[in-house]
Amino acid sequence: MDKEFNLLDQVIMKKPHACQSNLWTITRVGVDVKIKCNNCGREVMLDRLEFMRKLKKVIKNEENKD
Repeated sequence: MDKEFNLLDQVIMKKPHACQSNLWTITRVGVDVKIKCNNCGREVMLDRLEFMRKLKKVIKNEENKD
């Protein structure tokens, strides 16, 4: 179950954020993944394994599509 994601892709997480939105944008990719809530703007950094566990779906960014 390897989900492919890139910088600036939008992702849907399994649990909603405190602001009741579960749509996030990836702002940093590496050993850690930094995501920004599309509703309230809060940024959260997760290690890659934790991010993969909490990830539900990847929505590709139009600029990243091949």
